[in-house]
Amino acid sequence: MPQYRRFRQPGGCYFFTVNLQDRRRRLLTDHIEQLRQAFRVVRAKRPFVVEAIVVLPDHLHAIWTLPSADDDFSTRWRQIKEQFTRSFHVPDGRSASRIKRGERGVWQRRFYEHVIRDENDFSTHIDYIHYNPVKHGHCVRPIDWPYSSLRAFVRRGVLPVHWGAAGIETVLELD
Repeated sequence: MPQYRRFRQPGGCYFFTVNLQDRRRRLLTDHIEQLRQAFRVVRAKRPFVVEAIVVLPDHLHAIWTLPSADDDFSTRWRQIKEQFTRSFHVPDGRSASRIKRGERGVWQRRFYEHVIRDENDFSTHIDYIHYNPVKHGHCVRPIDWPYSSLRAFVRRGVLPVHWGAAGIETVLELD
């Protein structure tokens, strides 16, 4: 089995992509309150700052900053996934390997992470997060997607309310 190596930086700022196992499901938006609660529970035990986030039906993107002496984002994601999964009934249909591992088959086992290198990298990933619902056809304007931190950025005056409306050229593809 391959050994995945993750770059860890205590107090680092990270971009994440976390996917459902079955990308046709809408569990994340259908159960948004349970997902929010999972984040609250884990953050109370193991603090981190959510700099930006977007939740789509089948995956989410987030930027977190960890406490200064802490680099353990993996445990936090495991706990969020567990907390969310325990919050509702998931129909069975798991593979033998998932049953053996005690997994309920809601999430993909792994996730993608990227260490944010500088302010430009941070801004690029913020744009990617906030434009993602448009990219996936869930809305026409980013501000219309209810499960995004974009509205908080607008309230704080960081981004204008019309940010990302038709024709934006500043949003870069990170896939």
